[in-house]
Amino acid sequence: MMRRRQVLWASVLVALILATASAFAEGGFRRSVRLSNDVRTLKERNQRLTEDNARLRREVDALRSDPRALERAAREELGLVRPGEIVFSLEAP
Repeated sequence: MMRRRQVLWASVLVALILATASAFAEGGFRRSVRLSNDVRTLKERNQRLTEDNARLRREVDALRSDPRALERAAREELGLVRPGEIVFSLEAP
């Protein structure tokens, strides 16, 4: 009975030592936590990029099919004006 108890306590001690070593080892628990955080960050970034791609696809489709969207883009991004229009450029103080 005493020998069995000693083996049990020795096993518990070895398990605690291994758990502690795993928690503080570079390839152990800390690495797992860091990689989990990296995965979460990359999933969030991927979601934002997916939303941006969808927005850009809608904009491209509008530019291809809607003349008003094409005119708006030409005016805003290229600064184009129609003949006879007067442009007032106001700058904030």
